[in-house]
Amino acid sequence: MPECIFCKIIAKQIAVSPVYENDDVLVIRDNNPQAPVHLLAMPKKHYAAIHEVPAAEASLFSDLFAGIGKAVEQEDLSRHGYRLVVNSGEKAGQSVPHLHVHILSGRPLHWPPG
Repeated sequence: MPECIFCKIIAKQIAVSPVYENDDVLVIRDNNPQAPVHLLAMPKKHYAAIHEVPAAEASLFSDLFAGIGKAVEQEDLSRHGYRLVVNSGEKAGQSVPHLHVHILSGRPLHWPPG
């Protein structure tokens, strides 16, 4: 998807400094952080949302969460806690239509998130 900003980042058309990267997953810092630590983890294969991932591609989720685990370890986020957030659709707060997980940490994260 050439118009997708995350696809452009993954294709290295937009320069970023990855927090973590492997063949299937990219984790970057959010450029509009909502917490002192705000990372974005995304599969390199484009799907707009979780419900678009076909069952045959379910390994995408294990790859994504393994990458999140590596980023959490690398950034030492488990010491103070962290929250994972996935938004799906504009009304849920998804501003980039590419499946991604927000990793938030570094401040108290209240519940419900609202």
